[in-house]
This record gives sequence, structure tokens and C-alpha cells, in this order.
Amino acid sequence: MNSGVSPGWRLRALAAGSAGNLVEWYDWYAYSATALYFAPVFFPKGDQTAQLLQTAAVFAVGFFARPIGAWAMGRYSDRAGRKAALTLSVGMMCLGSLLIAVTPGADRIGVGAPIVLLLARVFQGLSLGGEYGASATYMSETAGRTRRGFWSSFHYVTLIGGQLVALCALIVLQHVLSRSAMAAWGWRIPFVIGAGLAVVAFWLRRNMFESPSFLGESASPDARGSTRLLLRSYPRETLTILGLTAGGSMIFYVYTTYMQKFLTNTGSFTKDEATQLSAMTLVAFMLAQPLCGWLSDRVGRRPMLLAAFGGGALVTWPIMDRVAACRSMTVAFLLILGGVLFESAYTSISAVVKAELFPTRIRSLGVALPYALANALFGGTAEYAALWFKAAGMESGFYVYASALSAVGFLATLAMRDTRKHSRILED
Repeated sequence: MNSGVSPGWRLRALAAGSAGNLVEWYDWYAYSATALYFAPVFFPKGDQTAQLLQTAAVFAVGFFARPIGAWAMGRYSDRAGRKAALTLSVGMMCLGSLLIAVTPGADRIGVGAPIVLLLARVFQGLSLGGEYGASATYMSETAGRTRRGFWSSFHYVTLIGGQLVALCALIVLQHVLSRSAMAAWGWRIPFVIGAGLAVVAFWLRRNMFESPSFLGESASPDARGSTRLLLRSYPRETLTILGLTAGGSMIFYVYTTYMQKFLTNTGSFTKDEATQLSAMTLVAFMLAQPLCGWLSDRVGRRPMLLAAFGGGALVTWPIMDRVAACRSMTVAFLLILGGVLFESAYTSISAVVKAELFPTRIRSLGVALPYALANALFGGTAEYAALWFKAAGMESGFYVYASALSAVGFLATLAMRDTRKHSRILED
């Protein structure tokens, strides 16, 4: 089936979807990037590990709100359209960022501070739960058959780009402000920026095109986005996404959000060095996405996933072990780079593989709900699990745990067909 869209239309649609996705993920990752600074503000009791454990717990709660957002927004996207769902999600993210930016610390409002922080993360979790499914679906549906892997890889380019922008904002603030100013109020600036960018993204999404797949769907709105249909007719696809996401999300958060803390809390690097290493890694990670997406259009999705999860299962433990003992920023960067290059074979095609598993009427919900469930259980708890193992004096147990989940992703890949050859996205 040919949708008859022009290359210019396709590029404009992808640009609009990508820009909003970047802002959403910037807002989400601003929390992780600044956690080292605001942890004592909201949780003043205990040592650094105890404070980070509490911020990681709030981080995890935000993840557990994502399945609710995925279910509600996935249904909304399949019924009202990708454009409507994406516009609503970025508005909710703006509200969450603004709440974090203006909430006083525990020294002024006591227990109210962590409660408001928790509520803000719930808003952001609901937003992002809907964002992933709707944006992954929208970008895969507008990418075109022959280069779908390449163009949909920009879903993770902007996802990583959001985290990178959050880290770059932190780096700039670290060089402009004193450490005392950063700890007192400077960490709030990234959240103010995020709220402002979300307003811009809201406007962009109000003016974006709807996808040809959604416009061409003949089923009535009441027959779309059905949870019963998803579970009854597509259990294999749902379980596949659960398995892929369990391994992929865990390894992703090991090398991105948790690694910054790991470098200072277990390794011997300063906060500034850890932030710089994280930024360098994310640049390389981001640049690898289009290359791996392009490669999947040539060799298929399944071989890429086997390489990602097989590599993750084999190299995660030795990489983490060596980084913990490392004293050189160059060596640490090369070690982490090796891990994220394996992970790129998954992240670059994460959106398109999941979207290609479902027909239009159930696609957003099918992508969003199992992804959000597995991401909440394994990705959202990655930092907390890592810090728990460390506090218990058996940090290497976390390396085994992460490697085992990557092996789960490998087994899920073995059981699936190559979606490049068997895609349910019928439009060109």
C-alpha cells in the first residue's frame, strides 16, 4: 500500500515528532542529571548513598506511573490520533518540570518537599508513558518502508539527545556557578528550561501532520485501542515486547543514568568528571543510532537484536568491574563506549521493531503498554537495584542481574520473526 506522501512531507513530519520527543526526554532526564545536587535538598538525612537511594526510589515511582500513562494515552492515540496524544503528553511534562523547579526544599516545608517531588514525577511518568508509544508509532508510520530502520532510529537519537542536552545544561551550570550556588538553587535552572521548551514543543505538535496509517484506518474509533483485543489477539507480540524491553531498558539505564552516579559513588571520579564522561558517552551513543538503524534496513532487525542482547549479556559484568577500578577518564570512556555500542543495536530499532508487530488500530497501545510495564519493573528500578546491591556489600550481584536480563532479551529475540520482512505497517 502506498500512501503517496512526498519526501518533504515525510521530513517535516519526522522533524516535528523528533523535536517534541527530545524535549520530553530532556525534561525526564533533567531529574537524573541533577540528582547529585538536589538529593540533600529534598532528603537531607543520611549519607550520599542513602540520599541517592531516596531520589532513585522517587525515580522508580515515576516509572511505575508510566504503564498507567501508556494504557490511557495509547488508547487515546489509537482512537483520537497520534497528534492529539503527543500534544497532550508534552503539556503534562511541562507541568511536572515546573513543579520541581519551584518546590521549596525540606528545610522550608518539611515532608511536603519530597511529596511534591513525587507528585511531579508521577505527572512526568504519566506523560512519558504515553509519549513513547505515540512517538514510536508516529515516527515508524511516517518513516517509509525502505528506510524505516534509519528514519525511526531518530526516535532514540532525540531520546538520547534529550539526556545529552540535560547533561550539557548541567556542565554549563557547573562551570558558571559555584558549587555552593549549584547545591542551593542552580540545579533548578534545568527544570525551568525544560518547562519553557515543553511550551515550544506543544506549539510544534499542534501544527504537525497526522500519520497516513491512522488516517487510512477504516475501523471505527470504538474498535481501536482495545486492551482486550491486545491481550486476546496479540499475546505473543506483547510478550516479545516485554522480553525485549526488560533487557534493553536495564542495560540502557546502566550505561546512561546510573553510570554517572557509579563513577563517583563506586569509582574514583569527581562529580564534574562523571558528568563529562557521561556526556562524551552519550554523544557517541547518539551518533551510533542512525548507523545501526541503517544497518537494520540491510541485514534485518533480528540479527541486530541478537548482537545487542548477546553482547550485553557477555560484556556488562567485565565493563562495570573494570570501570570501578579505573583511574583514567580515557580508559573509562572506551569501556563504557564498548557497552553502549552493543546497546545501540537494540535502541536504534526499538521503536520500529515494536511498531511493526501490530496493526494500526492497536499499534500505539501495543507498543506503549508492554514497554512501559517492563520499563517500570526493570529500567525504572535499575538505579535503586544497583544502589541496594552496593549498600548490601555485594555490588557485583547487580552486574549479574543486569547480564541476566540482557540474556532474557536474547531469548525473546530468538523466538520472534524478523519484522523487516514481516511488518504490519502496510503504508510506504
